[in-house]
Amino acid sequence: MGTHTNLTDHFLIAMPRLEDPNFFHTVTYICEHTADGAMGIVVNRPMDLYLADIFEQLEIAISTDKIAKQSVYIGGPVQSDRGFVLHDSSTEWASTLKVTAEISVTTSLDILEAIAAGKGPQHNLVALGYAGWGAGQLESELAQNAWLSGPAASEIIFKRASKERWQAAADLLGVDLSLLSGDTGHA
Repeated sequence: MGTHTNLTDHFLIAMPRLEDPNFFHTVTYICEHTADGAMGIVVNRPMDLYLADIFEQLEIAISTDKIAKQSVYIGGPVQSDRGFVLHDSSTEWASTLKVTAEISVTTSLDILEAIAAGKGPQHNLVALGYAGWGAGQLESELAQNAWLSGPAASEIIFKRASKERWQAAADLLGVDLSLLSGDTGHA
């Protein structure tokens, strides 16, 4: 059996040449990576949708305007009607996968109700859908240089502006993505 590089708690950074519209210029946080495949949440694709829109559909009252205006993200192309919340690991919810001591992903309604009431995790990112890879698929895409991967940092997910996250994740690896794009017009 070949060596298995576990990319749980890593960022998967789309190489500039990766044209797939689902992943163009994305940063994906890998929540789980086993021999059976991988699952992650794209953290830099805000939708034209806000928590107010989702909570209205779920008939959940929102406590503050700030919460209502929080962006909802496109987490990936799989189960795009289902909510996934990336958050700090301060609390356990009904359906939580604890990725690290700092970051968890929760899919149960109780966390959304808590966020709406202003009692949710201090740091959270609400996404619809996730990115999934079958057994060996991510490894083969990495071998084809579709992605850069490196250790994740929670402050990039929760504290950086979404438009900065792609380059910020690459900065952790010391990589300037603009030098990799190959379309910068240099002779």
